[in-house]
Amino acid sequence: MDNHHHGDEMVDVDPNDPGDDSLPVFRWTQAGRTNLATRRQLRDMGLRPGGQEPAARIECRRGGRFAWLYRIDLAKPKLPMTLAKEAALDKAMAARQTCTPCGRRYFHCLPLKTLGSCLECYDGTPADPATYIAPPAKHLLAA
Repeated sequence: MDNHHHGDEMVDVDPNDPGDDSLPVFRWTQAGRTNLATRRQLRDMGLRPGGQEPAARIECRRGGRFAWLYRIDLAKPKLPMTLAKEAALDKAMAARQTCTPCGRRYFHCLPLKTLGSCLECYDGTPADPATYIAPPAKHLLAA
């Protein structure tokens, strides 16, 4: 006697598959003439998705890479940068751009997770003075 129920079968689930087959999918060259845009394209237009769900997907590399597409007509204006937001962003970037041993703040992010410092402190590779801001003089740091 077989007690197996056909509705109880295990199904393989791909954790990387967004799983929404109801959204239209465009190839890389197809979406240009629609009322849809990626998050980055919206940003370049001064807009943001504004809480709307994606309306479609655009794929390239045979589906290996994709981006969500949002309706331009439902997008909202980008929120303006406030002084507090700018200060918070600068603080976050300073943490990624400042070498702890020498105190220089570079104009690019440093490999702090892998090397722990700038290249000059790590292995002596000279840093171009045009790529960083020198730390404040010691006598100016007095509390």
